[in-house]
Amino acid sequence: MTVGRVRRSMVDEAEDSELDADLEEDGDESAPKKKKKLSGKVLVLFILLPILVIGGGAGGAYFAGLFDSPGPTEEEIAAAAAEKNKQVVFYDLPEMLVNLNTGTAANSFLKLGVSLELEDETAVADLELLIPRVMDNFQVYLRELRKEDLSGSAGVYRLKEELLMRINASVGPIKVNDVLFKEMLVQ
Repeated sequence: MTVGRVRRSMVDEAEDSELDADLEEDGDESAPKKKKKLSGKVLVLFILLPILVIGGGAGGAYFAGLFDSPGPTEEEIAAAAAEKNKQVVFYDLPEMLVNLNTGTAANSFLKLGVSLELEDETAVADLELLIPRVMDNFQVYLRELRKEDLSGSAGVYRLKEELLMRINASVGPIKVNDVLFKEMLVQ
């Protein structure tokens, strides 16, 4: 054998060994890829699927109301109402007689008796000091009403809400819960 042939055969062997090494590496890489794909399937099957099933079941139970706390019983509601009613205090305002806005020469009058619902008795002393301001606010508002404004239950309800808003604005930190009509006469 000549030196050229020996070199050529050595080069061929080196190339063959490199090709074999590449094939082995490709074969080795394909095996872990299969393991990775298998481990991805295992991840989905054994980890993600149970988490989704448990999450879906918990969400369904939440929306079905299984996690809601039971509401108060009728006895508890009655006891709370009785407790609230013990604290409620009513304060009677002086009767008011005002002429209504008619826009004509004919006169129309409103006689109104009002009682105020307060949260506790401590507010009465403070409210008595502010009665002139309350009466003034009521008089100014009531004189601008027309007879048509007071017709029907909707008119009375609007009057009640307006008086409640005005009194709460005029008595400041004192909270008036409701305005109750004792007497209401439109003539």
